[in-house]
Amino acid sequence: MIRTFSLLVLAALLQSPPPTVRTVVKGAMSGVEARREVVIRSAADWAALWKEHGVRDPLPAVDFSREMLVGVFLGVRNTTGYGVEIVRAVGNGGVMTVQYVEASPGRDAITAQVLTAPYHLAAMPKHDGEVRFQKVEK
Repeated sequence: MIRTFSLLVLAALLQSPPPTVRTVVKGAMSGVEARREVVIRSAADWAALWKEHGVRDPLPAVDFSREMLVGVFLGVRNTTGYGVEIVRAVGNGGVMTVQYVEASPGRDAITAQVLTAPYHLAAMPKHDGEVRFQKVEK
């Protein structure tokens, strides 16, 4: 019994903490009009996505020798009140799962009738394996 408990405690201590996810840019209006999940591992791909994103701000710096970018674009929505937030990344073997939460206006919400395209782009430690995205509830 004590041996089993000791092994469980040791296994818990040896597990690495979940990777830190750092917001690079997040907002309600993107030039990316279709729903999309992205993994960016190079400066060239980042520059191409930034151009498609259509923001005139300078390209945010990312150190691709240590980091990669993950992002979720919700696509065009007909009103305000929509949003997306990458909340965490969870590693399991060779697979990294990026978890995100979507927000939408409530049934009785008063929203502006204007097109939006919510997005969230975040940097996290480089992972060479498979990356999956999972919508989660808050």
